[in-house]
Amino acid sequence: MPLVRPKKYLGQHFLKDETIAFKIAEALSGSYPNTIEIGPGMGVLTKYLLNRKELDLTCIEIDKESVDFLNKNFPLLKGKIISEDFLEVDLATINEGPISLIGNFPYNISSQIFFSVLDNKNRVKEVVCMLQKEVAERIASPHGSKTYGILSVLLQAYYSIEFLFKVPPGVFFPPPKVMSGVIRLTRNSKEQLACDETLFKKIVKQAFQMRRKTLRNALKSLNLPASIVTLELLNKRAEQLSVEEFVGLTKLIESSK
Repeated sequence: MPLVRPKKYLGQHFLKDETIAFKIAEALSGSYPNTIEIGPGMGVLTKYLLNRKELDLTCIEIDKESVDFLNKNFPLLKGKIISEDFLEVDLATINEGPISLIGNFPYNISSQIFFSVLDNKNRVKEVVCMLQKEVAERIASPHGSKTYGILSVLLQAYYSIEFLFKVPPGVFFPPPKVMSGVIRLTRNSKEQLACDETLFKKIVKQAFQMRRKTLRNALKSLNLPASIVTLELLNKRAEQLSVEEFVGLTKLIESSK
């Protein structure tokens, strides 16, 4: 039995496989030493991150029982554990300059974590994380794939994304009902998109909310001008558009207003 009781309401599944923990820790490039681990739990990954002397590690853990365990067992973390909900932490208050994020993300908040990454995209330069395989594959999917969606487009606009490896349920306590996957996001060189980023996000979300319809129908609520409605591009469905095509469409809509 584990020394910290996994809590269902926090979506906790503690990794117990040392080889996988080592592989995840090593997947971080080390190019951005200010590193934040999200939800370290009992520290199976933390241990390998602390072994990487080039990293300056901070942990964010909402579970008080886990915080007590980490403080007792990892003296190097003294003063480096933030006992809060990651989604409510202002990353601007943690160190200065670029940061990397790593962790075994709770399945129930993984999408929200990525929206936080997007909000902090100019500081978050790298993310290595384990999450539900289906979500990991969706984020890394190219356009044209059935799994390509809102997060795929929004994240791929700013990050290069690699699906690294699959992780079976049996290496966790308790085992989840699904496979997991590890992905790496590396910030690209675009400081900002060549369009209104708020409008870009709105168009992407609206397009995928009605993904079975052509863009002409899916984007009807945006009251597009006649010059845009007749575009051949709008005969496509959302999943058929690359990030660059979504940017181009946003620019056209922007300039037509």
